[in-house]
Amino acid sequence: MSAKAEHYDVIRKPVITEKSTMASENGAVVFEVAIDANKPMIKEAVEALFGVKVKAVNTTITKGKVKRFRGQLGKRKDVKKAYVTLEEGNTIDVSTGL
Repeated sequence: MSAKAEHYDVIRKPVITEKSTMASENGAVVFEVAIDANKPMIKEAVEALFGVKVKAVNTTITKGKVKRFRGQLGKRKDVKKAYVTLEEGNTIDVSTGL
């Protein structure tokens, strides 16, 4: 499979947190994805962009918080994350390079 422009629209960026690092020990990688992306789209994009085999995709939507900025009420955007479990022997290096 070759990477298409649509695949870059589906996968926004990797999520580097303590929880995602613990998930990577079990062969899972966490990505921030487009809010309207579904599981088959995410699977196809990850397989095309990184050249790996995907075993499963789990998604979660985190609702944006209401926060104050200079006295004005504002709302953060809703974020959809995908926990992508890879087949045995496949890895994706998403380290920050620090």
